[in-house]
Amino acid sequence: MSKTTTNGIQINHTDSGGDGRPVVLIHGWPLSGASWSSQVAALTAAGHRVITYDRRGFGDSDKPDSGYDYDTFAADLAGLLEALDVTDATLVGFSMGGGEVVRYLSSHGADRVRSAVLAGAVPPFLLKTDDNPDGGLADEDVEGMKAGARDDRAGFLDGFMTNFFSADGELKVTEAQRQEALALAAPAADQAVVGCIDAFGRTDFRADLDAIDVPVLVIHGDADAIVPIEVSGRRSADQLANATLHVVEGGPHGFNVSHADELNTALLEFIAD
Repeated sequence: MSKTTTNGIQINHTDSGGDGRPVVLIHGWPLSGASWSSQVAALTAAGHRVITYDRRGFGDSDKPDSGYDYDTFAADLAGLLEALDVTDATLVGFSMGGGEVVRYLSSHGADRVRSAVLAGAVPPFLLKTDDNPDGGLADEDVEGMKAGARDDRAGFLDGFMTNFFSADGELKVTEAQRQEALALAAPAADQAVVGCIDAFGRTDFRADLDAIDVPVLVIHGDADAIVPIEVSGRRSADQLANATLHVVEGGPHGFNVSHADELNTALLEFIAD
């Protein structure tokens, strides 16, 4: 692991190096770059240069008091790609990480990017509003999540991780794997855990999607209890100019662990296309 200064903070990252096409893996909430362990090995074995990083406030990256919004997250990513001289990359965003991908592409352009993947991702817009009645979260849901994370962080995250890996009420990973995910969340700063709920729960990415013209793989579990496919994956695929939708049958939110082989195969085929 290394640390690189980007956008005024130190970002912890891993970089496998090599001459293969770069794949940048952007993690979900409330995890860290280490949550991609099941993908890194497969992508590296296929010859790709694989980069993971910890979002500000998470893992071993700096934990400032502010900056937990998607414009800042995209600027952090832009600085990292520049510092590592990444070009012709595939950006893969899981869950809230999908927000970084689309905001980066709409704000910073695609000069460094060949393609993108939205995996169980939060775009286009989770919050229910008058002009977004198909959103998945009411305002009180967002406030309830923030209160749970603030008032009983350990209990809230324990329940969240069960839903994260469950489909139709059944846990789709081992208890050891669920505990590994909880351990990855442990280093996250309180201000990051709570602040990111506002970010992913309230940010409207619809205009970002309209600005994207690179090929995008949208891959989503059809039993996702955290970010339902009808709220996010299908809508994003319909809105994007150049999208392919892959539905993981029976897949929970955390299908990068429960259905790792299916995700890895889909990623490798899409990147090679």
